[in-house]
Amino acid sequence: MSITIPERLLAKAEDCEARLADTFRRLERTAFRNTQKVLRVFSDNKLSERHFNGTVGYGYDDEGRDLCDKLFAGCFGREAGFARAGIISGTHALTIALQGLLRPGDVLLSVTGKPYDTLEGVIGITPCKGSLAEFGVRYEQIDLIGASALDLPAVRARLEKGGVKVLYAQRSKGYEARRTLTVAELDALADLAKAYPGVFFVVDNCYGEFVEETEPKADLLVGSLIKNPGGGMAESGGYLVGSPEAVELASYRLTVPGIGLEAGASLGTNKQLIKGLFYAPHTVLQALKTAHFAAALLESCGYACSPGPLEPRADIIQTVDCGSADKLLRFCKGIQAGSPVDSYVTPEGWAMPGYHDDVVMAAGTFVQGASIELSADGPIRPPYRAFLQGGLTYESGKYGVLCALACMEND
Repeated sequence: MSITIPERLLAKAEDCEARLADTFRRLERTAFRNTQKVLRVFSDNKLSERHFNGTVGYGYDDEGRDLCDKLFAGCFGREAGFARAGIISGTHALTIALQGLLRPGDVLLSVTGKPYDTLEGVIGITPCKGSLAEFGVRYEQIDLIGASALDLPAVRARLEKGGVKVLYAQRSKGYEARRTLTVAELDALADLAKAYPGVFFVVDNCYGEFVEETEPKADLLVGSLIKNPGGGMAESGGYLVGSPEAVELASYRLTVPGIGLEAGASLGTNKQLIKGLFYAPHTVLQALKTAHFAAALLESCGYACSPGPLEPRADIIQTVDCGSADKLLRFCKGIQAGSPVDSYVTPEGWAMPGYHDDVVMAAGTFVQGASIELSADGPIRPPYRAFLQGGLTYESGKYGVLCALACMEND
């Protein structure tokens, strides 16, 4: 479906870009520093063409797979880690982490309120066969103060009581109306957890990678490769990086106890994952520029946006309060129409597995569900908030946002 963008919106877009000039320069500096970091890690580890070769069968002595693991760990500033194309989603990666670290009788303590919807079945908040709750893991949570700040005194008091094995934090907002946590805030949690031996600090890092110049300190830092760190190149996968002990325990859930990372054929995916990591800082820059532009343009037309156009970011997600179910659907329709794939499709709300409300999703992406590509989604419930993320190029992201606004204003 082709959407005509009125000249007045194009003129307004130019005004927004002029307003964002200093912000864009700041983002470009961060992207350059992160690119420097990635290239230094590649150089230090002597990445060579031979590392792109894949293995089959058991995958023993897969030199490229093992180096890829080192590259991900190094780029995130951690001691150990692994990245695998066979991890199907961020939720899958988090499940590997939690199942690897937790044992019957342990307590999983979420300190950012209730986790993302798709983890409810994993934990057992929503009864589900095979959940952590079925294996005797207890779940507790501490809500954020005012939906924005960590309650560190409450976290400390709970840790003092004992029994907590995993201290869990979700960096990004999910479908909640809260602020995304910064690296500095998560590092404060990491320092707190370190004072209690035997407690693992786990961070859901999805949507936040390479947004700042450093990544959070954590025993396990976990995310999806069809979001930021895949750079738009990885076609599936997830990563876990952190301390050697935590990574080893998680690796036994990735494969089997006693084997861990020693086996597992890469099946020719090494180049894809490594190339995605190389592109990641640049691609995240494109997504961030798109998010700032969307906030500036939509706010100028009366739509409430968070973060605001000039606010610093800790992830790539931009929320837009559309005001009605119809406007939310129109917004997603416009994003889909401005996409390179399936632009003729009209998104509709549907009962997506793992969610409580019907959800509308616009994602005309080269990789199904790739949030680093331009996409928009949201539960169809008040305040009818759209969650926009991604943009492989700023130019295509800008076009998609203009299509969305034109669609919303076309009566």
